[in-house]
Amino acid sequence: MSAALLAEAEAAALTALVRQVGREVILPRFRNLAAAEIASKADPTDLVTIADREAEAALAAGARAILPGCEVVGEEAVSENPALLGAIAGAETCVIIDPVDGTFNFARGLAMFGVILAVARGGETVFGLLYDPAMDDWVLAHRGGGAHHVTASGARRRLCARGGATLATAEGSLPLDLADGPGRTRLMRAFEPVRSARALRCSCHEYRMLASGQADFSVNSSMNAWDHAAGVLALEEAGGCVLADGGRYAPALRGGRVIAAANRGLAEEIAALEW
Repeated sequence: MSAALLAEAEAAALTALVRQVGREVILPRFRNLAAAEIASKADPTDLVTIADREAEAALAAGARAILPGCEVVGEEAVSENPALLGAIAGAETCVIIDPVDGTFNFARGLAMFGVILAVARGGETVFGLLYDPAMDDWVLAHRGGGAHHVTASGARRRLCARGGATLATAEGSLPLDLADGPGRTRLMRAFEPVRSARALRCSCHEYRMLASGQADFSVNSSMNAWDHAAGVLALEEAGGCVLADGGRYAPALRGGRVIAAANRGLAEEIAALEW
């Protein structure tokens, strides 16, 4: 039996919550952070700010009010207690949150950041939201219901991934910051055949570009559910293809790599590269 879908009223309430947190918690901190409000986690470029922590707390509380009894898995909470990841596969309903995706950009005053929220039921993503606080617009996806771009005024447009791209014509994103020196060199050499590659440092906008036909691929060696669950659903609902170590992506996966592409042929070409 497939996972129960999210009701439109619940989706609307979660979207309103994310917009409110973006407006009241995140944007007031943008280009307004004191040095003491920025810290490092795993390495000097893996940043967390007061906006990340305050936004996650507000989003978690709001999600629990909208979906009573749900589990919440947020990036910052998991950094303190990795055992929380077990809720993704085991919970009847789990809300997965990246409060400020692209924190490195956010902390440096670059408007390439977003809020990512996904709802998983029975271990399967049924709803995804990729929100841009700076522009107050978002991409949302319901399993089986397509992916749409929505503006602050309510204008809604169904999204479709770009078809026909091959490795030689592909444009996309490489996670150069996630590889060390030799690994970075190997990654760049493997992707020499592509037309264009860049590093946005923001999964939210990478998936938005893919789902809206503005890019052809994105690869990642980190399987963090808060980076991928919502975006994978949006891309698949827009007609794209996602491979997780050659198989189907699921938000409970913890190891391996993700290949997100505008079409299956391109995804398989990328999977065959030595990277």
